[in-house]
Amino acid sequence: MSFPLLTATAALPAVGAIATAAVPAARRTAAKWLALLVSLATLALAVTVLVRFDPDGDRYQLTESRSWIADFGVRYELGVDGIAVALIALTALLIPFIILAGWHDADPLETKSSRWRPTQGFFALILAVEAMVIISFEATDVFLFYIFFEAMLIPMYFLIGGFGDRAHAGSDENASAQRSYAAVKFLLYNLVGGLIMLAAVIGLYVVAGNFSLQEIAEARANGTLDMATNTERLLFLGFFFAFAVKAPLWPLHTWLPNAMGESTAPVAVLITAVVDKVGTFAMLRFCLGLFPEASEWATPVVLVLALISIIYGALLAVGQRDIKRLVAYASISHFGFIILGIFAMTSQGQSGATLYMVNHGISTAALMLVAGFLISRRGSRLIADYGGVQKVAPVLAGTFLIGGLATLSLPGLAPFVSEFLVLVGAFARYPVVGIIATVGIVLAALYTLVLYQRTMTGPVKAEVSAMPDLRVRELVVVAPLIALLIGLGVYPKPLTDLVNPAVKHTMSDVQKKDPKPEVEAAK
Repeated sequence: MSFPLLTATAALPAVGAIATAAVPAARRTAAKWLALLVSLATLALAVTVLVRFDPDGDRYQLTESRSWIADFGVRYELGVDGIAVALIALTALLIPFIILAGWHDADPLETKSSRWRPTQGFFALILAVEAMVIISFEATDVFLFYIFFEAMLIPMYFLIGGFGDRAHAGSDENASAQRSYAAVKFLLYNLVGGLIMLAAVIGLYVVAGNFSLQEIAEARANGTLDMATNTERLLFLGFFFAFAVKAPLWPLHTWLPNAMGESTAPVAVLITAVVDKVGTFAMLRFCLGLFPEASEWATPVVLVLALISIIYGALLAVGQRDIKRLVAYASISHFGFIILGIFAMTSQGQSGATLYMVNHGISTAALMLVAGFLISRRGSRLIADYGGVQKVAPVLAGTFLIGGLATLSLPGLAPFVSEFLVLVGAFARYPVVGIIATVGIVLAALYTLVLYQRTMTGPVKAEVSAMPDLRVRELVVVAPLIALLIGLGVYPKPLTDLVNPAVKHTMSDVQKKDPKPEVEAAK
């Protein structure tokens, strides 16, 4: 096709971000509606990509390739496989809900005398992040990917530090200091990871002579590119470190609880349901695709780190007093499952990991956005400040419960399928790893049900006795997410059909086959 569909899908929110930022200061409502319309138009383009993509066709489809920096072999090269298409669809789906949920989040910053336009800036930054995340999923040139992998840190820094959560018990000065600390910590961690990756990107060019993912993979397959073992391992470590920070994987995770805790709920969803998925996606596309031998060499250590993330994140979630930090530590545990599935080196594990990226994005969005609605009503993030909410706001409590049950991977909800496949894939090759990982399931049930019991049940506290139930705008945000959790939990086949062929290609990259069952089926 002649129309550059992939470019358009990434360019539209970028142009929308510029247009939203340029809306006159007095037209705040117009800026909100413009951002929402742009996000819906981007969703329509993402659906078009989904429809045009043939899961049984070529590995990379809808490709675009143009010379960019010819002297250094850098090309503007885009292409999508089934995994990328699923994550582009997830991103484009969540952004309209993020915008709607954050409809009034920048309003308290508005003053008549201020020349700064916080409303326009808030929604423009969200669209800018969307554009950078989408093109990161589309890029098949390593250097092009790196640029946007790093560039998305800038708008995220301002979203965390400039538009952070104001539900603090302390003074405004203390709250501002905490937001600044969280934003700087987010930026420094990810910049260090990015700088290490930059050294690896340069090293890859020295070894391979270009940045094209497809050309490097083909050269390795036909034997014209032979990396020395130590070189490949060093390059793998450079890439993996950056992706592990973004994912985040223990012990590089400590920026996430601060960033999510100090962000507004919609921005917290943007971090963990959208931006962090770039890290796990890149492990599949670049670590396994470019460095298959090094990936196998590093697998034992990565599996141990994934297990620590699963157990550690869940244990810390159990002990949290802050609702948003609890969800943050739960996400660390979930990302451990995703990375476990990737490096189990089985088709079930990698299919489960890909589904986990999508389903975790939907379930975390549902839980965190409802938690944000709850916090905005009470003005506190502390679990102890709630009680008996289900008696005064039953719809809010019900949607909160469904989001929580999805987080603990209840059968019948979408994350269950993902977690089941990850554990099946892990058991098939590493039984002990699979057994240990199941502890995370028990702990997930504990922190989720305790959170619900302490906030929603029991006597009604005086501070929540007049709490209103979900409003129409909030229902529009939550209801589709709940429907998706149930729909994909009951019938995940469309999603598995989309990603399974891409997973087979990844398994071929690392030259792995699924282990045969120890007990043969009866004839």
